[in-house]
Amino acid sequence: MAGRTADVDNDTGRAIEFYRKALEFDPENADIKQRLMVALLTDGRFEEGVVLARELKEDPAVAQVSNLALLVEATTKREYRKAASLIKPDDSNPIDNLLNTLLKAWTEYGDSKGSEGIRSILALEGPPWYPVFTRYHAGAMAWAMGNKAEARKHFTDLIADPQGGGAAPDTYIRGVMALAGMEARDGNTRAALDALAKGEDFSPGYAPLAALRQLIDEGGKPEAGVKTAQQGAAAAFFTLGSALNREGAEETVAVYLQFARVLDPADASTLVILGGLKERLGKIEDAIAIYEAVPETSPMRRVSELQLGLALADLERTDEAKEHLKALIAADPKDIRSYLAYGSVLSMNKDYAEMALTYERAISVIGPTPTQNDWNLFFQAGIANERLKQWPKAEAHFKRALELYPDQPQVMNYLGYSWIDMNMNLKEGMDLIRAAVDLRPNDGYIVDSLGWAHYRLGQYEDAVRELERAVELRPADPTINDHLGDAYWRVGRELEATFQWKRALANEPEADLKPKIELKLSEGLPVDDPDIPAAANGAIKAGDTSL
Repeated sequence: MAGRTADVDNDTGRAIEFYRKALEFDPENADIKQRLMVALLTDGRFEEGVVLARELKEDPAVAQVSNLALLVEATTKREYRKAASLIKPDDSNPIDNLLNTLLKAWTEYGDSKGSEGIRSILALEGPPWYPVFTRYHAGAMAWAMGNKAEARKHFTDLIADPQGGGAAPDTYIRGVMALAGMEARDGNTRAALDALAKGEDFSPGYAPLAALRQLIDEGGKPEAGVKTAQQGAAAAFFTLGSALNREGAEETVAVYLQFARVLDPADASTLVILGGLKERLGKIEDAIAIYEAVPETSPMRRVSELQLGLALADLERTDEAKEHLKALIAADPKDIRSYLAYGSVLSMNKDYAEMALTYERAISVIGPTPTQNDWNLFFQAGIANERLKQWPKAEAHFKRALELYPDQPQVMNYLGYSWIDMNMNLKEGMDLIRAAVDLRPNDGYIVDSLGWAHYRLGQYEDAVRELERAVELRPADPTINDHLGDAYWRVGRELEATFQWKRALANEPEADLKPKIELKLSEGLPVDDPDIPAAANGAIKAGDTSL
């Protein structure tokens, strides 16, 4: 039970300790062995995990994972026929069916049967999201075999379908970079840049694409992405793992990415996504170590450096984070992501003066013709100036952000609420907030702003209705609980108000909010509503820069 609790808390190291201790009492317990094996594999302790995989390969509960682990082991030893024998066909699960087909194809390539491998990939039928994977792997295998004409066809078909690429954005971008790299190595610079342009349309501002474009512009020759069967098998795990990388699938994604790392330890894409997964699970130290492992020559290195800086801030190593990110800005002043990352750290530490200067610098870098993609620079500059009580500057930045991105709900919400809080442009402010709620009806912070705007206008019944909905969406947010408590008090529901204020305290409010709530619990609200500042209205979370 202690092991399972540690598992739920994503404390994999402790889970492994507890499962091992449990096995001392019950050495043949299959359930404990299963959990221990999975924990070892997700934690990157492959050599230990594969020992259990050999024991459990016939256990139907974990046969797929066990056999994949044994396949990885055989592939690293170049025992390709043995690896192929471990793949169990599974037509019932489209993900397993796709992964098994791709892995078998790469073992065939390793066994000098690449043409058979490509045919098996292209013959695979299934859901409409299959082609982004099959085209990439068929192209990568053809290129590894030296058949550039066939590789070009598959990569071109891939990048011509950006809508299909949405099912697996990282794989789509891999295809773009593979085609661009292949064309550049052959001296076809124009074709390489045309491929990159497709990727830039698909993922604007993506740093690895910019780095690859710079390399090609300078006459460099990018390395082939996949050269060996091991790298191909790693790519199969990566492409599925990155596509599944969402809340609720962390364990599967971690296993796939760790398998990819065993097969291709220096693959930068795998390292960056695995580092991000570790951050999401609260394993910040592990994430930093992974980001540091990204090769310095990789186009992904700058992405890893940016994430490393943010991870340092998450560990409250603020000075290190700031120096690290400032150095990245100095190294490439045109990389706007550096300013966003640095600005995020400044926002978390409420250094609004430096935050405002940082975004002003970024705005000057993009020049007089910003695009829609630059809206967040103006939005963040507006937030910094609003917190500095420089409202004319803040308002101008918010309006410019909306000119660039007219229906951006965060900006509409922030500007609309600020107007109402200052008792100006009341109708326009409410219209903006309502429009933001219409665009994001399940965003608790934006719904909170609508409720709090009603409260500020003395419309207490309306405030209760919206704030109750906000609490349903964000039940553990202390600010929203506090707002609902105030609204309940104003409509005479004092017992419920007290409950919400106590709930707000239990959810660990910020230091400046805590004494205000305690005073309300002691004395209630005064007859005349006090002046309540716009800050902490839930319009935006501190540090949210939408990188």
